[in-house]
Formats: sequence, structure tokens, C-alpha cells
Amino acid sequence: MTATYTFDIFCSLDGFGSHKGDWGGYWGKQGPELLERRLSLFAEKQRMVFGATTYRDNVEMLTSYAGPFDPWVGRMKSLPATVVSNTLREPLDWPDTTIVSGDAVDAIARLKEESDVPLRSHGSLTLNRALMAAGLVDRVQVTLFPVLTGRTGLRPIFQDAADFDLDLLENRTLDGGTLELIYRPTLHD
Repeated sequence: MTATYTFDIFCSLDGFGSHKGDWGGYWGKQGPELLERRLSLFAEKQRMVFGATTYRDNVEMLTSYAGPFDPWVGRMKSLPATVVSNTLREPLDWPDTTIVSGDAVDAIARLKEESDVPLRSHGSLTLNRALMAAGLVDRVQVTLFPVLTGRTGLRPIFQDAADFDLDLLENRTLDGGTLELIYRPTLHD
């Protein structure tokens, strides 16, 4: 059985994955429905997959922030994880994490075959664009926040990505304005 792989991303309407402005987390648009939905997603058994940059960013965020985290973030950290990296070395500052090195596409193809739980990657843009191009991403889950970040947007999510047709599998509106859209990507010929 092949594990399902979900590329899970937060996004502004203009396609950015983060910002350098004073918006705050979730672009200031989080509400109880969003936080409840995220917690329910991370309550399921699954394995997280990160590229080295996203892993480092998460560790820095989780170790430098003194305040309480939203419960889903704590749950994400408690899940087993695989980091695809040719530069990181163990031990890692994240419980139950393993490093796989070499070609990312080959590593994730093997992981999909071997895993008995679904795989989820939150962020890791470069990694996930490569995995999409290789046909390894089964679902693209976009949480679309109702903001435009033309001046302050960072990390364009699909910049330089291949072309894809997207079949909408699920959609929901959270807190009256944030959309969650789940698609099945198919490489466009």
C-alpha cells in the first residue's frame, strides 16, 4: 500500500507563504474554527515530512518563542517526522525525527511505499514543488487567508513550479473568510 502524501500550505490570496510585515501569525486572521480544524488534522496518525530549511525554521520558532503555541503546533511536533537533508546531522532538536539524505524524490518515493500512515508536509516549498513534478504529491491542501501581501509577501509558493491541473476534492470556509481547499494535482501536459 502506498501512503497518501499531502502538501499542506498556508497562503495569502496573492500566493505568498509568509510575510515580513506586522500582520502577525496567520496574517492576523486565525479564529476558533481554523484552530479547531488544524488540531483535528494533526490528531490523526501521520508522519510529517520537512525539507532542511523548513525544519530549521520550525525548530528556531519552537525553541525561541516563549509564549504558548496553538495546540495543533504542539501536536505537529509530537508526530514522527522525516527530514530530507544532505546537510543536517543527528541528533536533532525534534522528538522522533529521522534524516534521509540523497535524492529527495527517491527518498520520498521509498517512504510512501514503506509508511503505514499518511504523510504530511507543512511548508517545505522547494521540496514539495519537486515532489509534485515527480507525481508524488496526492493532495495539495491550501489554507487561503483573505489578505494580499504584495509589498510584504515572502516565499511565493508555486514560483517556478511545473504546470498542474487541480481537481477540487474538498473545500470549507473557516471563521467567515479563510478557505481550506484540498486538490488532487495532475501534471499538465
